[in-house]
Amino acid sequence: MSNPPAEIPPIDPSPSLYKGPLQIPAFRSFLLARFISVLSYSAQSAAIAWHIYETARETTGVGQSALYVGLMGLCQFIAMFITTLPAGVVVDKYDRKKVMGFTIAAQAVIALGFFALAVTPNSPFWALFVLSACLGVTRSFIAPAGSSIGPMIVPRDMLPKAIAINSLSFQVGGVLGPALGGVLVAASTGFAYGVSAVLFVVAGIIILNIKANTQPEYAGGSKMEMVKEGLSYIWTNKVVLGALSLDLFAVLLGGATALLPIFAKDVLHVGPEGYGILRSSAAVGAMATAAWLARSPIRRHAGKWMYGGVAIFGICTIIFGISQSFWVSVAALVVLGAADMVSVYVRGTLVQIVTPDYMRGRVASVSYLFIGASNELGEFESGVVARFLGPVGAALFGGIGSLIVTGAWVKLFPALYKSDQL
Repeated sequence: MSNPPAEIPPIDPSPSLYKGPLQIPAFRSFLLARFISVLSYSAQSAAIAWHIYETARETTGVGQSALYVGLMGLCQFIAMFITTLPAGVVVDKYDRKKVMGFTIAAQAVIALGFFALAVTPNSPFWALFVLSACLGVTRSFIAPAGSSIGPMIVPRDMLPKAIAINSLSFQVGGVLGPALGGVLVAASTGFAYGVSAVLFVVAGIIILNIKANTQPEYAGGSKMEMVKEGLSYIWTNKVVLGALSLDLFAVLLGGATALLPIFAKDVLHVGPEGYGILRSSAAVGAMATAAWLARSPIRRHAGKWMYGGVAIFGICTIIFGISQSFWVSVAALVVLGAADMVSVYVRGTLVQIVTPDYMRGRVASVSYLFIGASNELGEFESGVVARFLGPVGAALFGGIGSLIVTGAWVKLFPALYKSDQL
């Protein structure tokens, strides 16, 4: 294993030039590109889930169709699992804005593939899962690249606020994207994919034209050595390991969003328009919380904030599962999203601040494998459980599981629970 350089100069704009991250032109461009990319991805994800479920319901029942939606998540997870660690190495060796920009361009091509399937009569059902796997590959690159660019263009003392602002932008895209997807799907699934492709192209152009140095400091070593070094860092840092694994199991078990097409169509009976509202609800809560954090960042009792957020996430998943009212379900998802945003903010701030730049790509890639990919694996878990327990039983199973994990992690990772200042 290669040794990191003794001193790596920080890639950091002069703090004296700016009073806040939004005054930095490169950060504003990054923020806009990230927003458009998330908006497009969220709209496309809503369209894919609806496309698969609606197609499956033509020939199968609710349970089997739910399983197919879960299989989409499994396809993405397998693809991300295979490519995540190599992607982290790429992000730590090559210009990060180019990695992110070219990956967004690949997502545009995949959106056109989904468009072709939507407008072609009797298109092969399996092709939807192949393209979902391709989408998983792109996400394994874009997540660590996007996570690693921020600390390179924002002074360290502004980083917590920049993370909150970036999270706010991410959540605004997450709010508008599913709602946009629901509206576009109501008109045409193909139209939804076409709009997503255009938005991806715009985001890619913006990110590639950012005026900032995003070439990482390369510490040397073979690809395998770099992978081992990143994994060793995470394993030996118990605060980082605890934060990543807590979110992993909570999201894995509490994947209520994977069941939204089933709840919208066959439980709450609200159709594609209601489905768009349900898809946006968690992001509304997260967006409001991110706006609050941007103004008043968490400074003390960070570990307790994170554990509390995960516990509330589990409780709201249970409420969503037993609700028979559309608006109660919406409210539960709003609070769920707010609680999840708190835990995501604490985890993101801890990991980005304590990780040196030369290792950020690899650590971010493992972080995304733990957190981002767990969404897809959680969708598969929810689909499988819904196949046997029904959608309501699957939501209850996930919510109760999240609460059990929260209690267990307090005992397993006391250092995370006792973490105080960010």
